[in-house]
Amino acid sequence: MTEHAQQLEPALQPVDHPRAVVFVAYPQMGLLDLTGAQTVFWAATKAMAAQGRPGYRLHTASLDGGLQPTAEGLVVATETLDDVMAQAVDTLVVPGAPDIIRTLPDHAALVAWLRRVAVKARRTASVCSGTFLLASAGLLDGRRAATHWAMCEVLRRDFPAVQVDHESIFVQQGTVWTSAGVSAGIDLALALVEQDCGREVAMQVARELVVFLKRPGGQAQFSELLKLQGRDCSEFEALHLWLNAHLGDPRLTVEHLAEQAHMSVRNFTRVYKLKTGRTPAKAIEVFRLEAARRLLESADSHIEQIARQCGFGSEERMRLAFQRHLAVTPRDYRARFARNLSLAEIQGSLA
Repeated sequence: MTEHAQQLEPALQPVDHPRAVVFVAYPQMGLLDLTGAQTVFWAATKAMAAQGRPGYRLHTASLDGGLQPTAEGLVVATETLDDVMAQAVDTLVVPGAPDIIRTLPDHAALVAWLRRVAVKARRTASVCSGTFLLASAGLLDGRRAATHWAMCEVLRRDFPAVQVDHESIFVQQGTVWTSAGVSAGIDLALALVEQDCGREVAMQVARELVVFLKRPGGQAQFSELLKLQGRDCSEFEALHLWLNAHLGDPRLTVEHLAEQAHMSVRNFTRVYKLKTGRTPAKAIEVFRLEAARRLLESADSHIEQIARQCGFGSEERMRLAFQRHLAVTPRDYRARFARNLSLAEIQGSLA
């Protein structure tokens, strides 16, 4: 893609009636997957009402209606999906479930319903592992999609027609939106509100809920070190800490890493790729990219200085790495994600 995942379509023309948003409920769904996004739309409706404009009409519905237990134990009252979908529906939201990988076969009827009915909604979105339900229904074939970081590899394995995005907080592909783990549903809902109601309303909602307006789709779910801790690569923990401390050395090579790991270059390259899923050279680039992202978000240093500090050697080499991994330039990344920097400071660092 040449455009960034979180880029929003132009705002819709104003409507003279509330937009219907249907949240698909089912047994053992995640409570925050459901209520986080719901609260965003509820707050947006209040903000719109204060302006004399229609907001959203929210429905929580399941195949059979009635009470649906969440994974956390709270029971949710629901309408019947077919009854709700008999009306005009703007947005269909599918929450995830903590145990969705194991229980996915139990949701065959819901998957069949999604395959048949989801096209009636103007847009469809999933929160966290709700992506698996959309994928099972064939709604993500040929599309990029996000889900909880711990489930990305399973999604890639079980649904090869889906282009799994390991990094993004949320991804928009036409009328289908997917989001990463749990609270990312809030980010996705804020983006949907911004698309419908404009940035001012979305910012008002974010302030009321005390959250960032959004963490756009290109922002990473978590750090590279944390990701690697979840893999069976404990033998490289010390190496990764060493690597993180020596990123500024532009002469850093695979040979240096192999020497630090006390292995031959050939054996180190083979074992490292087996354990971490990427080559040592790619690991160096990814660690440097993460370090640069942190500095772009929090420091007012010039971009050229950050490039040298992180070992890229030049701003151009860092720009190419950002384009390759994130489809965004370092300058655009800073403009979107910089924290605690004034506009003047950001503009000064770009000069």
